[in-house]
Amino acid sequence: MDVLEAIALNPKYHDVLTILKGFRNGIVYGTRIRFPHALVMAFLFKSGTTMDKFRYVFRATKQHAQNLGTFATIYKVAMFVQKKLNGNKQADIHTFVAGLLGGYFVFGENNAINQQWTKRKRDWPKIVLYIFARVAIALVKVPVKRQVIDAPQHTYPVFAAVSWGLVMYLFHRDEDTLQPSLRASMQYIYRDSDSWDSLRTLIWHNK
Repeated sequence: MDVLEAIALNPKYHDVLTILKGFRNGIVYGTRIRFPHALVMAFLFKSGTTMDKFRYVFRATKQHAQNLGTFATIYKVAMFVQKKLNGNKQADIHTFVAGLLGGYFVFGENNAINQQWTKRKRDWPKIVLYIFARVAIALVKVPVKRQVIDAPQHTYPVFAAVSWGLVMYLFHRDEDTLQPSLRASMQYIYRDSDSWDSLRTLIWHNK
């Protein structure tokens, strides 16, 4: 344990260990926010046996946690590589490129988990966001309809990549413009994973 503690606190390994903690924070955060939501949705709205409902909760939670953990890993690796290639200096554009890669490979799949939008019609600001999201998804399908390309899987990954590239760039440069809960989740996953003061706060606890 003393050896592991020494490695955890050695500045030489800091950049590499941020990748490990980024993955850990993504998994924890994804589980924490998805599990209670999936549990409520399963037992209020899903049909089937109790076991079927628990299987749904497990699958939904696993997918969400896996997505956030994998994205954080890709993002951190891309940031690390770009920094090394740039003379050990981080540039603003690095966040966009890293977010672009993570968005493409993790959120580029057109599935239900990646397309969660609110349906609370009484909340008018969310209606605008809901419509904006639907318009954006429709625009992804337009090139397919016009036969510019032959399949939606060619446009959706680009849409996801650009969206994640932009949000990571904004978080780095102008984080106060982002919605507070989104900002808080990104702080936990991507910024808190840059610091720790022991093996315990690297692996078991965020702080």
